[in-house]
Amino acid sequence: MFTGIIESIGQIKTVEPLQNSAYAGVRLAVHAPTLDFSDVKLGDSIAIQGACMTVVAMEAQTFHVDVSQESLSKTVGLSQPGEVNLEKAMRLSDRVGGHLVSGHVDGLGDVVDFSPVGESWHLQIRAPKTLSPFFAYKGSVTVNGVSLTVNKVDDHATGECDIHINLIPHTVQMTTLKHLKAGSPVNLEIDQIARYCERIVKTMNLNQG
Repeated sequence: MFTGIIESIGQIKTVEPLQNSAYAGVRLAVHAPTLDFSDVKLGDSIAIQGACMTVVAMEAQTFHVDVSQESLSKTVGLSQPGEVNLEKAMRLSDRVGGHLVSGHVDGLGDVVDFSPVGESWHLQIRAPKTLSPFFAYKGSVTVNGVSLTVNKVDDHATGECDIHINLIPHTVQMTTLKHLKAGSPVNLEIDQIARYCERIVKTMNLNQG
């Protein structure tokens, strides 16, 4: 589990295929000079752009993870070198500064607008029909691993929705969200509470039927 509070910005240095096959996954080498590695060991979980990955090798300030083709097909930001948001798995004694995040990306959204508004930034994301029901005013959402609050939801006849988020300068500065622009795809994880509510309602309706 994670909290959605980014601890460091790392850099994917290399992306190497695990096998000579179009269906093979890749091994990433992630350099993280500002991440505290004192309590990181092989087998630990680190969220990269919101996707939970397992450390399979380490040296100095670089760690390696294996990403399956399934994960690559369901996420963005893990298939090529570049900056990534990093968060180590939370401990039971940690403060939950954001919200409970599983590190399992539920789907991709597309940035509609990312523009300055006063001292802050307005982020508008088009969410797919499959995720649209899970967003609510003042609810939580994870975008590329960052815990954020939904300030407004606009529903569309297509079943999609636009979620509007206000970003303070600190969040923009300390995460890779600063690189977003209209058309950028982003990793989305819905709130755990919304997930369980959907399951409860669906089960109750089936039992009543």
